[in-house]
Amino acid sequence: MATPRPRPPTKPVDAAFARSLPKIELHAHLTGSISRDCLHDIWITKKARHPELDLVDPLIAIPPGKVDYDIKTFFPLFSSYIYKLCSDLPSIEYSTKAVLEEFQSDGVVYTELRTTPRAMPETGVTKQNYVETILNILKAHNDNGANTMRAFLILSIDRRNSVAEAEEVVDLATKYHPAGVCGVDLCGDPAKGDVRIFTSAFARAKAAGLKITLHFAESEVSATDLELQTLLSWKPHRLGHVIHVKEEYRNIIEKEDIGVELCLSCNVHAKMITGTYSDHHFGMWRHSNVPVALSTDDVGVFCSPLSHEYYLAAQHFGLSRNDIRAFCERAVDSIFTGTVEQTRLKSIYVEWAGWTSEER
Repeated sequence: MATPRPRPPTKPVDAAFARSLPKIELHAHLTGSISRDCLHDIWITKKARHPELDLVDPLIAIPPGKVDYDIKTFFPLFSSYIYKLCSDLPSIEYSTKAVLEEFQSDGVVYTELRTTPRAMPETGVTKQNYVETILNILKAHNDNGANTMRAFLILSIDRRNSVAEAEEVVDLATKYHPAGVCGVDLCGDPAKGDVRIFTSAFARAKAAGLKITLHFAESEVSATDLELQTLLSWKPHRLGHVIHVKEEYRNIIEKEDIGVELCLSCNVHAKMITGTYSDHHFGMWRHSNVPVALSTDDVGVFCSPLSHEYYLAAQHFGLSRNDIRAFCERAVDSIFTGTVEQTRLKSIYVEWAGWTSEER
């Protein structure tokens, strides 16, 4: 009997594999995903039209290579600079298109971008105008058969919002659900607000058929028993960050099969975890039974595209291509848009030749 030929060793998960891998992005903030170069383009255009513009060049305000934004410096970056620069519909359109192009060029095949509806009174833009503008860009992208990525929208309720503002977000999400809004998020500075006031808003969103994702235990101050019990009582479909989570809540998350959105570089650079990449709780969650979605959070701020997040995970946790395939396919179960996209994504993973050792 002939001796079986040994199988060639599986190729490692290198940067090229991570770039070509079809990826799902489930925790990306639209405004936080705008690159410094895109912000610079917007600034150049505005400065030419309005020489009196009182904002410095983004390449100075947000220097290339600077990624050490923490909870104290991160949120002011938006309120004092990025929101002031992206303050009209042309800048929203330009930046949204750029974000879509950059995710797609990085090998992302499906994304649910999230944003808090913004009114910009100085340019006559209402929250409805803002949401419609983004949805129109996403629709044009999805309708273009040359594009390999499909993009949908999650509307966010900021923890600093009032009950009335939260209800307005749910109104918009419900109205535009047929047009591409697939869910509602809870986000914002984890040191602010009492989440209990939003219970009815999220109940109404869920009753309207919208999916729910929540920033969960992002910092120690937002990981009290009262808060986590409240958030879990809303029966969310996914949770973001899930950093400071006691075993009793991890057990609930596993029992209820709630997907988790994990952001390595954001958590490390912002010092949201103790230690470095190898200490990240991805190492624990990847061995659980829940869907795990590696995500970027704010790639424009932390400068690590999703392909690099996969590469980092592989390097620090010894992942093989088969490991990555397993949790990519599992993450499909937690997307918010239903069976059509789930079927498309599962087909992509079945047919992709890059899993084999011969092709990439």
